[in-house]
Amino acid sequence: MSRTTIQLDEETRKLLERVKAEMGVASYAEAIRLLVKQLKSIDRSERGSLPKLEAFRREKLDRFDR
Repeated sequence: MSRTTIQLDEETRKLLERVKAEMGVASYAEAIRLLVKQLKSIDRSERGSLPKLEAFRREKLDRFDR
């Protein structure tokens, strides 16, 4: 596995250290991977509970202000 060095300001490093401790992981890399997975995963509520429901389509006349 190759390693890369990244620069962080002190505030970001401290924040990442706290996240690492809260998640119970041993390295910054693990903490970052878990954060990215959380960010990229779709919540159950966003998956759609009614997948067979047709998409909404407006009617030609959809207003009453005539």
